[in-house]
Amino acid sequence: MFSVIACIRDEHDIRLTLVAAFICLIGSLATMLLFSRAQECRSYQRRYWIAAAAFASGVGIWATHFIAVLAYQGSIPISYGLSLTVLSVVFSILGSWLAIAVAFEWDNIISFAFGGVFMGLGIAAMHFTGMQAIEASVALSYDMQRVAIAIFIGACIASLAFIAFRGLRRIRRIVAGTLLLVLAICTLHFTAMSGVKLTPVADMPAAVLSIDRSILASIVMAAATGLILLALGAIFVDRHLTDLRGFANASLEGLLVLRDGQIIDANERFFSISGWSAQQVIGAEPEAFLTLDLDACAEAAVPLETTLSGRDGKAIPVETVIRSITYRGHECSVLVLRDLTERRQAQQMIEHLAHHDILTDLPNRSLFDQRIHQALQMANRKRGEVAVFCLDLDRFKAINDVFGHAEGDRLLCKVAGILRRVAEEGDTVARLGGDEFAIIQPMRQQPEAATRLAERILAEFAAEMDTARDPTAVGVSFGIAIYPRDGASAEQLYTNADTALYRAKREGRGNACFFDAEMDKAARLRRQLENDLRQAILRKQLYLDYQPIYDVGSDSVSGYEALLRWRHPDRGVIEPETFIPIAEESGSIVAIGEWVLEQACQEAVRWREPASVAVNLSPLEFMIPTLYDQIERILWKTGLNPRRLELEITEAALMRERTAVIATLQRLHRLGVRVVMDDFGTGFSSLSNLRAFPFDKIKVDRSFTGALEHDPAARSIVRAIIGLGHSLNMPVVTEGVETELQRRIVIEEGCAQLQGIFFGKPDVGPSQLFADMDRAAG
Repeated sequence: MFSVIACIRDEHDIRLTLVAAFICLIGSLATMLLFSRAQECRSYQRRYWIAAAAFASGVGIWATHFIAVLAYQGSIPISYGLSLTVLSVVFSILGSWLAIAVAFEWDNIISFAFGGVFMGLGIAAMHFTGMQAIEASVALSYDMQRVAIAIFIGACIASLAFIAFRGLRRIRRIVAGTLLLVLAICTLHFTAMSGVKLTPVADMPAAVLSIDRSILASIVMAAATGLILLALGAIFVDRHLTDLRGFANASLEGLLVLRDGQIIDANERFFSISGWSAQQVIGAEPEAFLTLDLDACAEAAVPLETTLSGRDGKAIPVETVIRSITYRGHECSVLVLRDLTERRQAQQMIEHLAHHDILTDLPNRSLFDQRIHQALQMANRKRGEVAVFCLDLDRFKAINDVFGHAEGDRLLCKVAGILRRVAEEGDTVARLGGDEFAIIQPMRQQPEAATRLAERILAEFAAEMDTARDPTAVGVSFGIAIYPRDGASAEQLYTNADTALYRAKREGRGNACFFDAEMDKAARLRRQLENDLRQAILRKQLYLDYQPIYDVGSDSVSGYEALLRWRHPDRGVIEPETFIPIAEESGSIVAIGEWVLEQACQEAVRWREPASVAVNLSPLEFMIPTLYDQIERILWKTGLNPRRLELEITEAALMRERTAVIATLQRLHRLGVRVVMDDFGTGFSSLSNLRAFPFDKIKVDRSFTGALEHDPAARSIVRAIIGLGHSLNMPVVTEGVETELQRRIVIEEGCAQLQGIFFGKPDVGPSQLFADMDRAAG
């Protein structure tokens, strides 16, 4: 170690030695910076930066060696052979390239360690080749032990430099790698130089081509400085200009740089949007690709929309704006283009979804309304006719409930496909919601065209939907209205088609009906009542009257029957015989029945006497699985004793789901609620029903009571029913008693309880009656 230091101190010009060290430092720094750039690049770009790093490293090592050799102060004049000098720089660059290539080949700690070793060997190869280039009257000899040590130490330190670069991060890896690489180069050179011995030799032949020492010094310093600075400049330019281009290429907008009306540059986004290549774009005028007035675009305060001609001939919608910049030292304009294709597609999709049903992709109600108005306007101008179909699927709700919504959706899509197939060009098939579809048939000869379309629809459904074999198959019913005879407006036309549909469903479903003003008058009234009835509870139009039930034995009122009434704001009081069937058919009877039960129980709680209250239950209410829970909840809520509640059911309630209905009645019976068989004698299985469930009462239907005075057969039936009740130990109530003769007849036959207007008209309720009596007494 001391001999190396003594060699540097005593045998070298310290100024040139410092110059060599500085050249080595700059070269090593350039190498590490190029290393860093190579590591950041993709594989296909990395090889160029590896070559640049090898060149900078090789030149730096070579310059360091020769300047350090030139710093050696010997007594014998020295020159250098040209061929070996050139060969030494080649070895230096190739050795550096091999070392860096090995390091980056696998890009792990082991490959970088081996790369450092190859770097040390490359430095050694350059050093000894350069030493052999010395031309002087001397003989070179080496201390082989010291040479081996120099190569080993140089290889180890170079390996550490590579490992430090690989393991550290950011600026630390540049600094550590640079310093270690400088140390490796200098250590190998000066350690090897301390083991060199120059022995004078007389009559040494001169080299054919040689370089003078001073000339070589100038060449080495100029070349080394220039090449290393060139490498550093390349890094700077790449870091700034290339990154700026990468920044421009990363933009989502296409960029065209314009000067003197021509395109001088463009980013990659423009090429990807248009499909044109750089050779086709650079030098061309922007009007060759854009339908654009550049002056108008430059003056516009907002971006302008235009079209870009793609290479495939496709017109691409774009949004453009022009900005002024300084580019390459000249005032230029940048034309910014934003591709609007996706935006336009999104807008079209949004518009499509706004006017089409998501499930079936048919026009929805919004588009249907537009199309029907357009069809009527055209028909009005050309004196044509328009048919409107309202379609409704038969059995769809039941299938949707039983098989689930997924099966229901599949059926709706299948129906949509059928309607698309049978419709003609120009017809509009729409899904209005749920299982409601509609068809507009414009500008055809009517009603012939509508009849043909109706036949095709029914035939297609018969072929595709076999309800006898397929439990998920549905039928279709539809009504048809024709403009102008069935309506002068779109709303009236659709309403009349819907009314005709209502009649088609009432006549048996699976058929078509044309609108008929006379025939559909009653249907419209019924439909209107159905719609009004759905809101009757919320609008407080329903109320209860209470008809007393007279007990023959005690000669007093034993209870009351709650009778539902509807006071319509326009039609006055509507009889139950009119609206109860409508409520049962529409399904609103379920909500109405619950309301009636709760109101009757609340009224009964306010009575002075613990009289019973009778409430009629519709057969449809027994289809509710929670009927028992509903009645129990109302009794608990109102506080009415269950033994005061009588539920009147007809034999129709036992016709469907007989087992489930009887099970519900038995639970209610155990709760204490009494169950009454209403309208007895009008069904087909009265005796079996009495045997299946122990009813608390039997009510004789009012149709028999009304015929007692003039029909002996009716009196015989009443007598038989009363006798049956006695034999089964069931009280019998005769309802509909209106005259004194009827009262005497049923009492003579042994009837226990009577009910009818003979004993008083239905009233608002005993609680109101008692309140009126209290006020009168007061």
